[in-house]
Amino acid sequence: MRFVPWQEERLEQLVALWNKEIGKKFPMQTELFKQNSFYDENISIEGSRIVVDTEDNDNLVGFVIVKYLKEKTEVNMRDDVGWIQAILVDSAYRNKGIGTQLLNHAEAILKQKGLTEILLGRDMYQYFPGIPSEQDETAHWFEKRGYKYVGTEVDLSKTFDELEDVHLPNIPNVEFSILQEEEKEDFLAFLHRCFPGRWELEAIHYFNKGGTGREFVVEKEDGNIIGFCRINDANSPIIMGNMNWAPLFEGNVGGVGPLGVDAERRKHGYGLAVVQAGIAFLRERGIDHIVIDWTGLIEFYQKLGFDVWKTYKSYKKEML
Repeated sequence: MRFVPWQEERLEQLVALWNKEIGKKFPMQTELFKQNSFYDENISIEGSRIVVDTEDNDNLVGFVIVKYLKEKTEVNMRDDVGWIQAILVDSAYRNKGIGTQLLNHAEAILKQKGLTEILLGRDMYQYFPGIPSEQDETAHWFEKRGYKYVGTEVDLSKTFDELEDVHLPNIPNVEFSILQEEEKEDFLAFLHRCFPGRWELEAIHYFNKGGTGREFVVEKEDGNIIGFCRINDANSPIIMGNMNWAPLFEGNVGGVGPLGVDAERRKHGYGLAVVQAGIAFLRERGIDHIVIDWTGLIEFYQKLGFDVWKTYKSYKKEML
């Protein structure tokens, strides 16, 4: 076996291994893997590694993808956390210590960078917010290596035929609209004030990628932005987490989330209303299925008819 650097030249092989091992439940698309695992500025090239079988024409048999905050940004982001975005070994090559070597290498690099905590998934442009719940063997493998369970997250889904209340909400003095390009600065100021951090940075990335605003529903009270909901579809400039597994559905898929309401305007039903507005706009675009990813707010979304689709166990490890 030979460990080789992280390199885009191996993209098709990496995607093929992913789909061979877990593609039935989590089908990987080449563009998604390229975006999340090569083009994200926060990928640790030195921490990520590929394993090839030197006795089988350097056939790719495993990999680990590592991230930590590398991009320069004024957005308030934690810089003491590292992420294992994914680690995968060909089932024919397991129980040979390959996964352990990959993980040990990743942890050593993250420790060298002075990071104090490692999360499984949950990275910028993530695939998972944790370990898929059906992968108990994987969870036990990480537990043996010092990772602690910290909670459960879910993805939810629903088809439009099963959804109710897909019209725009009617609330006095409140309007819902798709963000216009001329509202960009006001919207970013709203995020900076009310939701500084990851959602703000993702919005900045979105506009830098040529986003025009069609992926954001804004909620205005007396003309002022008090809430938002992000909506995604196949035409969005960035593939977000709620679109990761779109190939599992027949028809057009849309994603809802994240969403947020100004803390001073909560407890008025505005959060549920802005999601409802997002659903209504997606229906106008001919979407057949909606996915909400990485949330613990099951009861909140069930009010709009969503059901749990996938479940994940979140893990972290404190670096000593």
